Amino acid sequence: MAEAPLAARMRPRTFEEFVGQTHVVGPGTALTKLVDGGNLPSVILWGPAGTGKTTLAHLLAGRVGADLIQLSAVSSGVADARKVMEGAKGGLFRTVLFVDEVHRWSKAQQDVLLPAVEAGTVTLIGATTENPYFSLNTPLLSRCLLLRLEPLGSDDLIALMRSALDDPERGLGTIDVKVSDEALEHLAEIAGGDARMALMGLEASVLAAQGAGEAEVTRDRAAEAVQRRAVVYDRQGDAHYDVISAFIKSIRGSDPDAALFWLARMLEAGEDARFIARRMIVHASEDIGLADPRALLIASAAAHAVEHVGLPEARLNLAEAAIYLARAPKSNSVYTALARAMEDAASADAVPEHLRDSSYPGAKRLGHGKGYQYPHDFPGHRVEQEYRPVRFQGTRYYEPSGEGEETEPAGS
Repeated sequence: MAEAPLAARMRPRTFEEFVGQTHVVGPGTALTKLVDGGNLPSVILWGPAGTGKTTLAHLLAGRVGADLIQLSAVSSGVADARKVMEGAKGGLFRTVLFVDEVHRWSKAQQDVLLPAVEAGTVTLIGATTENPYFSLNTPLLSRCLLLRLEPLGSDDLIALMRSALDDPERGLGTIDVKVSDEALEHLAEIAGGDARMALMGLEASVLAAQGAGEAEVTRDRAAEAVQRRAVVYDRQGDAHYDVISAFIKSIRGSDPDAALFWLARMLEAGEDARFIARRMIVHASEDIGLADPRALLIASAAAHAVEHVGLPEARLNLAEAAIYLARAPKSNSVYTALARAMEDAASADAVPEHLRDSSYPGAKRLGHGKGYQYPHDFPGHRVEQEYRPVRFQGTRYYEPSGEGEETEPAGS
């Protein structure tokens, strides 16, 4: 046991030791109620590495008194799955088949599981880091409860590391080396929500300090031990907002190098890639808009890549989007037009009668739709008529900036 990595030694043995994912296995959740009653449905656990998918599979099987057989889709195939399912038919105990990285099986291999899952011969628990809506068969996914696991927060990771430091049996409790709060915070930051990475970094830091005869792991020692510089960045504090502000302002200022600098700072510090992608989507409409309508598509594609591919590969997609947005022509006409329109739209003015819905019986007797001119009945499929309440007619909200593709006059 002592030769096993710290992350393996500290694997939770009970739900009480399990940290995080309270939205899935916390008190009162649907899954908790099911397993407390002895019922465990087939489940797909979807989440990043180090979020507890394997541990949770073992704990769930143990809670309902089932035998768990684990396969890795990397090294196992259909023949292995068939053996488990055949053995389950004559077994005395309920069988849980845990398939790690189930997305690596082809759609044909996944089909083999369907009859046994549907008949209840085995209870399937599949673990995947890939979006199951893309990587798993729809029939298999429809027969399973999909549970999304989130990256662990810094507080959860620090709590795990403190438990490992205090545990003399499985952890590092017998080593006379203290770890500073700053070092723990750095290890939690670079772990990016991955408990395994946090514990690996902790073990490396403590052993490195012990070997150097040091009584404490400092922030610098932790950074050196895991070969990651200590980035000054607080995901919950001012740095979180200051750096994303600098990132967006660099894009708005059409400086791709500065945008890449701040993007790299956030990625290095373990910022949530989805947060970065969301901000770029907003920026694409707020500061670029119709000067380059493709900017919104590029930003949305980067967000999709983050969900579908994940880090670290999706860093390239984020960088490509950041460079594109920084180089794109800029216009805030969409932002200002909406702001002006929202001021007037707060009024209670009635919809003009010719624009009202006339599709239901009796609407025409009320005058709905009277006088409406159908644009397709006119040359060019356009006709001049008013589309707003009287007191707002003639007010212009949208003014093209003249930048990029936004050169045509309003209403053209």
